Formats: sequence, C-alpha cells, structure tokens
Amino acid sequence: MAGSALKARLVEAMKSAMRAQAKDRLSAIRMILADIKRIEVDERVELDDARVLAIVDKVAKQRRDSISQFRSAGRDDLANKEAAELSIVEEFLPQGLSEAEIAALIEQSIAATGATGAADMGKVMALIKPAAQGRVDMAAVSKLVKARLG
Repeated sequence: MAGSALKARLVEAMKSAMRAQAKDRLSAIRMILADIKRIEVDERVELDDARVLAIVDKVAKQRRDSISQFRSAGRDDLANKEAAELSIVEEFLPQGLSEAEIAALIEQSIAATGATGAADMGKVMALIKPAAQGRVDMAAVSKLVKARLG
C-alpha cells in the first residue's frame, strides 16, 4: 500500500512550522498527525489519502462544533483560538464544493441508486460521502438529501 500524499504534506508542514517556530501552527498540525498515528498504530496499517482526509475533515468538524459552543457560552477568547486552529486545518482540505456542485452530486447519487424515498437515504449518502468528504459539511448535505427524498 502506498503512503498518503496528504500525510506527507502534513509532515512537511510540521517541519516548516518547527523551523519557523510557529507554535500555534505546529500545535494544530501535530494534533492531526497524532490522530493519524493513533489510528495507524491501533489498526496496524498505513493510512491512504481517503482515510487521512477523513481524519482532517473530522478535526475540522470538531473545531467548528467547539467554536459554536464557545460562542454560545460567551467564551470568545476560546472560540477565537479554535477559529485560528480551524483555519490551519482547513489548509489541508480540498477546495469546497459550490451549491450547484452539491445539488448535481445529490441528483447523480439519487439517480445512480434509484432512490425514491427517505428509506433510501443511506444508499444515497454512501455514494456522496467519498466524493464530498472534506469538501462540504456532510450534515448540511444530509439535510439536503433528506429534503429532496422527503
């Protein structure tokens, strides 16, 4: 199995951050690499780009959730710290999808699965996820699919 180009990019970014003594950037990148390493050790595998992207996407989602929770609790200082980390994490995600691209992907997936109702939502999402992972908030896509099938 070939290694992950995304993981290699993260390692290089970590080295650059160390040389530049960019503590916040280094911390955010190390956090992602620690998650990757934990899974590689637990599963005794070397992760491919798809799995590494899923991890980076999960870390970004955690940051977005934390930001909203901190803002609702009136902790703008912590929300700003999370937002700074999120901007670093997002550098490693692919370019986001436009609304038109999301709509087209949903329609293609519905057509490909022959989905007719909400009971087929899992099949549709299973087709969408690999194409959209890291490029769009999957919860928002899920709501769009549910509305389209409902």
